[in-house]
Order: sequence, then C-alpha cells, then structure tokens
Amino acid sequence: MRKPFFVGWLLLLLPVLAVAQSPWDGTWKNDLNKMQFPTKPDVFLLQNGIYECTTCVPPIKVNTDGTDQKVTGDPYSDALAVKVIDDHTVETTSKKGGKVVGTGKNSISPDGNTLTVQWTDSGNPTGGTQKGTYTAKRIAKGPAGAHLISGSWRGEKQEASDAATIWTYKVNGNELSMSTPLGQSYIAKLDGTDVPYKGDPGTTSVSVKMLSKDTLEETHKRDGKVTWIGKLTISPDGKTAKWIAEDKLQGTTATGSATKQ
Repeated sequence: MRKPFFVGWLLLLLPVLAVAQSPWDGTWKNDLNKMQFPTKPDVFLLQNGIYECTTCVPPIKVNTDGTDQKVTGDPYSDALAVKVIDDHTVETTSKKGGKVVGTGKNSISPDGNTLTVQWTDSGNPTGGTQKGTYTAKRIAKGPAGAHLISGSWRGEKQEASDAATIWTYKVNGNELSMSTPLGQSYIAKLDGTDVPYKGDPGTTSVSVKMLSKDTLEETHKRDGKVTWIGKLTISPDGKTAKWIAEDKLQGTTATGSATKQ
C-alpha cells in the first residue's frame, strides 16, 4: 500500500525567507479543514480475487487472500497484504523488511458512495505510529460484480495525528533548516542547490528557491528525478501561509494553508 496521499503532502514541507528574525521561524501546523484535494480521482478494482490500483505509483496488482504480496518500485513498502472482510470492507497491511509500516481499514457506506479509510503509519524514523481517517466520494462505479471498493474516488476530508501535521522552521543567514516530530529534516541554502533530505525514503534530495519576498519554491527529487514541487506564500501578518503542491509522479495538484503556532 502506498503511503497515504495526505501523509505524503503533510511531510513534504516548504521553505522560509532568509532574513534575520524571519517571520517563518517557529512551529507551523497544517489546517486539514482547508486542504483542497486533487481533482484527479484514485481508481481501484477488486474482482475475482485480485486487487488493483491503476492510479497508484507504482501501480498495484495483488491477490486478496490476506497473504503478503511482493511490491516493487515503492520506496515505502515491499509487501502488501489485502484481505476482504465483507462486501463493504477491505483491510490492507503494508510491510517493509518484514516490519509493518502501514495499515488501512477501507469501509464503504451503505449507499456505496463514500469510502472511509482508517489508517495507521508506523514507517517514520521517530514519533511512533500515526493515525487518521481519510474520506473520499465516489466519482464512478466499478464494473458489475466487482467489490464495492471498485471505481473512482476523490478525496474530501482528512483527519490525522497532530505530529503528522506540524513542522519547525529556522533561518540562519542564507540557510533554512526544517524538522518534523516524525524525523524528517533538511538544511538547505536558498539558492536552488540540491541537498540531502533525511527521514523520507521517497525523497533523497531537496532544493529551495526564492521566487519573491513572500513566495518560495521547493523541489523534491528521488535519485535525481523530480517527484514534487511546492510553492508557499506567507501572509502579510506572518501568521498564515498558503501552499500549492504538484505531485509529479501522480500528475496531481493540491492546495492548503498552515498556521503559525
């Protein structure tokens, strides 16, 4: 199972202005109620004992007998087990190196139009197991006879542990340092130079570039390939910041805002 979409966004954090006593210095928290999910839906198919996610990167196609199935090309996991509980419920367990790194209980509403995922994420370096709930709306039905999880779904709401929504910035001269309670961090010069990104196997390097006095651009890469580009714009009072993030692997865009604590 891929790392939950929203967790991917919460952990891909953005840079700050390189000025003395920067208004960006301090702890910030994502406002999940203001997050706008991508318009491109997720597409699942569960039929004849096979589960597929054609929009996942990499695509997923595994048996649904509840046993560990090999996953390749995913930096966050190397095995996925899918178990059908009933015609409205599917459970998933992701592992890496034999260790559980994520779980999901996928429940379909009685009318078949709402997908609710109760998830856990225990694959971060620190912070322990994170929990949350993701809700999506049905955009299209699956084929006749397929499990109700089949079809196209668009995200609508996300709830998550506080530790998965906060980060700390610190500007020192022309350098920005970022850290999270979950063990992600980097120290980057604000000149667009690639530097190591620590604590996230899906991101090996990051670069930061100032676009204007109140807007910066951050580019994430995995083994030299761009995976994600984000822009962050701070408000005049320095209390809030709006962001827009492009997932280059998924071909999606999301927006949101954060508040200084």
